[in-house]
Amino acid sequence: LQYGIVLDAGSSHTAMFVYKWPADKENDTGVVSEHSMCDVEGPGISSYSSNPPAAGTSLEHCLNQALRDVPKEKHVGTPLYLGATAGMRLLNIADPQASDTVLGAVAATLKTYPFDFRGAKILSGEEEGVFGWVTANYLLENFIKRGWLGEWIQPHKKTLGAMDFGGASTQITFETRDMIENPRNEVMLKLYGQAYKVYTHSFLCYGRDQVLKRLLSKLLQTESYQETVSHPCWPMGYNKSLLLSSIYDSPCTEKERPSLALNTTITLVGTGNGNLCVLHVSKLFDFTNCSFSHCSFDGVFQPKVSGNFIAFSAFFYTVDFIQTVMGRRVHLPSDLKDAAETICATSWSELLQKAPKLEKRLPDYCAVSTFVYLLTTKGYSFNNHSFPNIAFQKKAGETSIGWALGYMLNLTNMIPAEKPSSHKSMLYNYWVILILLFVVTTLTSLVTAICLLRHSKSSII
Repeated sequence: LQYGIVLDAGSSHTAMFVYKWPADKENDTGVVSEHSMCDVEGPGISSYSSNPPAAGTSLEHCLNQALRDVPKEKHVGTPLYLGATAGMRLLNIADPQASDTVLGAVAATLKTYPFDFRGAKILSGEEEGVFGWVTANYLLENFIKRGWLGEWIQPHKKTLGAMDFGGASTQITFETRDMIENPRNEVMLKLYGQAYKVYTHSFLCYGRDQVLKRLLSKLLQTESYQETVSHPCWPMGYNKSLLLSSIYDSPCTEKERPSLALNTTITLVGTGNGNLCVLHVSKLFDFTNCSFSHCSFDGVFQPKVSGNFIAFSAFFYTVDFIQTVMGRRVHLPSDLKDAAETICATSWSELLQKAPKLEKRLPDYCAVSTFVYLLTTKGYSFNNHSFPNIAFQKKAGETSIGWALGYMLNLTNMIPAEKPSSHKSMLYNYWVILILLFVVTTLTSLVTAICLLRHSKSSII
């Protein structure tokens, strides 16, 4: 086996994925799979701007696991990549020098390991979206699959759209036949000889953590930064005191920063009001301005959604919470809306009783469910006809869906632009031998049976 390692340095945490594939892998096969993964303890690397060396140190536990997961004799030839996403994009906006220093510290740590380190970089939002789309369709064999004779065939299946919902940004990517009016949203790909016209957009500041900060900022604004502020999206019986600095420490909220000292403490009290929660979460989107024939929100062009979609990351975790903890199915937009209202109306003590292990994230499921409802329906325009085509999934088979695999496939040139060669793989030869053996065995059995039958007839006579 051959191995490859990708560190997905997200805004809220870092995850390491170890991939594997046969050493004699042809360029046109689809057999890369996840060997193992490791969640790095602590926050994302962007939070180490005041102590960059600690960003590198935080990765050591998982890198040490990789030393064990990848056979020692394979270490030197195993490519190692680190891709940073929206958390580092935000840090790069706020303080470019700090983001360079953090990346440098991370790279310094990665270079001390015996793998083939091939760089640490910040992905653009469009790259993140497209690589997630590639991963999902590659794993689901929508580009290419192995035929029953071992040959590689193009299934001519429609590709799936991909929706990612991280800590600091959200992405939507799908193949379309419609004209893409904004060239920044268009990506042309040629994979296995097939051309794909893909629409993609990444919304910075629309990831889960940044949405919650922006929501807090709007609530404080509405109530003129009083000492105690009601929070309609938090459950009844839950309250918390926060420093203003914890809300306005991001480029996503800095434009709304008040003149008050950032060490001011404000207490937020949950009121569990679903309708009011919808009203405030709606204010995070701008649905009014559009200079194209059709927009999602914030003036961003989007063609009509079509085909099937796969929604992963926080999309999956939100819907999974609704289905497993709240016991509500999510098939239509109204199901998601009703579930969000139910969560908002559930008291803090009831929620704790239902899911004690999720205590840290529990207060925010009302707001996040409401946001996912508004994003998918009012933002992306999914309706009763198209919403059931969204599959909320974490994995395809045993492999996690996200941008990391698509990123590695791209950088290692494992998906060729040209059509797969028409020759059969080695497996074809094995099939031929097996078929011949089957034919010979069958004929032998028939001859034996006829001989035995004749012998038994002659014995009776």
